[in-house]
Amino acid sequence: MLSRRVIPCLDVAGGRVVKGTRFVDLTDEGDPVELAARYAAEGADEIVYLDIGAAPEGRGTLLELVQRTARSVFIPLTVGGGVRSVREMRDVLRAGADKVSLNSAALADPTLINRCAARFGRQAVVVAIDAAREPDPVGPDRQGHWVAYARGGRDHTGLDAVAWAQRAVELGAGELLVTSIDRDGTGAGFDADLLRAISAVVPVPVIASGGAAGPDDFVRAIRDGGADAVLAASIFHRRIYSISAIKAAMAAAGLPVRVVTGQAA
Repeated sequence: MLSRRVIPCLDVAGGRVVKGTRFVDLTDEGDPVELAARYAAEGADEIVYLDIGAAPEGRGTLLELVQRTARSVFIPLTVGGGVRSVREMRDVLRAGADKVSLNSAALADPTLINRCAARFGRQAVVVAIDAAREPDPVGPDRQGHWVAYARGGRDHTGLDAVAWAQRAVELGAGELLVTSIDRDGTGAGFDADLLRAISAVVPVPVIASGGAAGPDDFVRAIRDGGADAVLAASIFHRRIYSISAIKAAMAAAGLPVRVVTGQAA
């Protein structure tokens, strides 16, 4: 069985790592280059770097900052935010990214997924899905469904998030980064129902994001949600839990993880 990955996320705005709740009320969490280097040394399996201001501001990814971040780590680096074309994906990969995350641009033009996968291989294409639950107007249980959002949770697309996940994979996405807007920054735990709904219908890895508060949340995202990897931000930025502590809990639950020797829990 493949190791389950633990991935710190760097949400970057104005050249700094930030974190909020449900995509708003952002607070400064530090320098992206310093944090990336720290997490790589602490045993992170990958780093996700999201330029969260790029899409709302209508600009491209800040390549110089990506370059400096890439030079500080020797583990896979996924970069998202502001990539709207094959050429821009090429530029981000040249800056040092191993994978590129597409979100708003892919929602606006789904063929971008196919074109990027054809050029660089689907293993380099991650589609990020920011989803929020909406109640169904009818039905006995009214459990609702999830809708995909664009532009950092600002734009309601009306697209069913699970159906969009399936289409993104059909178009060439090699991995999905699934964030629960409802849970983001709340410490309420990952949305296992959302993760399970998506992981059950796609054949590619699913990264869980949004809501982690402690080690048990990581375990449940994989065991109950079917996720292949777990991503978090504030609990690592604020040293609430270390990466090694999370991995120790996952290993104790019987989940295969990559252990880095010499790291304190």
